[in-house]
Amino acid sequence: MGIELGEARAPDGLRIYAIGDVHGYADLLRAMHRRIDEDLRFRPAKDWRIVHVGDYVDRGPDSKGVLDFLIGRMAQDARIIALRGNHDQAMLDFLSEPDPASMFATNGGEETARSYGVTLATDGDDVFLASADQFINALPSMHRRFLEQRPYSVSFGDFFFCHAGIKPMVPLEAQTPDTLMWIRREFLSYEGLHPKIVVHGHTPQEEADLRPNRINIDTGVYVREKLTALILEGDAKSIYTVHRAKGEPGG
Repeated sequence: MGIELGEARAPDGLRIYAIGDVHGYADLLRAMHRRIDEDLRFRPAKDWRIVHVGDYVDRGPDSKGVLDFLIGRMAQDARIIALRGNHDQAMLDFLSEPDPASMFATNGGEETARSYGVTLATDGDDVFLASADQFINALPSMHRRFLEQRPYSVSFGDFFFCHAGIKPMVPLEAQTPDTLMWIRREFLSYEGLHPKIVVHGHTPQEEADLRPNRINIDTGVYVREKLTALILEGDAKSIYTVHRAKGEPGG
């Protein structure tokens, strides 16, 4: 037995803002938070949460800025939640065991390292290990600790939030971290209902994708320079987007 999107409700009195994959676009993340702050000023809510669905690092120009911003904002307000994405996990894996063939090194880790002032070399074991050590030493301990402390999922009302999705027909409480961070085909192709509507990122789309059993809010920020958020309140569902102006620099 499951629930269909049209029937799904957020808890009474709670407005939820869910933000898609950020991938190092600190400017767009700050812009989205400004828009949410403005919305809360003009439309006060009894209570609210901001849920980020993961992938804060890699590919974009300012992963360091993203982590700095989130650490600061979450220290100010416990209603801001940041879940763990597969790229965040890949960075942690790299920090524990640097490997030039790792996902981090081959899928945007060079841009991440550059945001900390380090050029990550990929040729020659000695040169690579030296540059990896430079990156590890340049990374503030609070950034590593932040990534290590990220939960894999959170749930409010009829909505379940995670990075990638869930394994169909498996209870939500039995989902594994690997599934929540990595699943694609089996989850995306499943047309049956889930116990809750799954709000996720991980698989880029041109626009937010609202299906009867799930909502994808990853709009490929590193390709389209567009960051998307889903707003849930009662049975209402709406979408916010922020874009980088043409020719505007990153950071």
